[in-house]
Order: sequence, then C-alpha cells, then structure tokens
Amino acid sequence: MGSVFLNILFAIHTIASVGLILLILLHAGRGGGISGLFSGMVETFDGTGIVEKNLDRITIILSLVFLVTIIMLFIFL
Repeated sequence: MGSVFLNILFAIHTIASVGLILLILLHAGRGGGISGLFSGMVETFDGTGIVEKNLDRITIILSLVFLVTIIMLFIFL
C-alpha cells in the first residue's frame, strides 16, 4: 500500500515539476511574454493581458501542488 502511494506521489511531483518549468518559461521577461503572441488582445488596466493573468494563476496553483508534494515526500520517506 505504501509503495503505491509513494509511486503516485512521485508521479504527481514529476508532472508538477515539468509543468512548473514549462509555465515559468512561458512567462513574460522583458518583452511581451505569451500575451504578446496574440495580436489584438484586449489588455487590462495594469498592462498585462488576460492570458498572462491566467498563466500566473495556473503557475501559482502548480507551485502549491509542487510544495505540498515536497512536504509529503519529506514526511513519508
């Protein structure tokens, strides 16, 4: 039972790690970021697009999943 749980936890952690790397690479640097790829996109008042805001939210959620899996791996290993 414990090894199945750990294998699932490792899989979730690996998916979160790769996803977090990819999402961070999609964020805006000094240029327009991913929102600059879509021309004619409506921007909000603070200058960031809707896509960037959603990308920020997904990155925060995935980083929390990453944090929880690290803590759980620390506890159970």
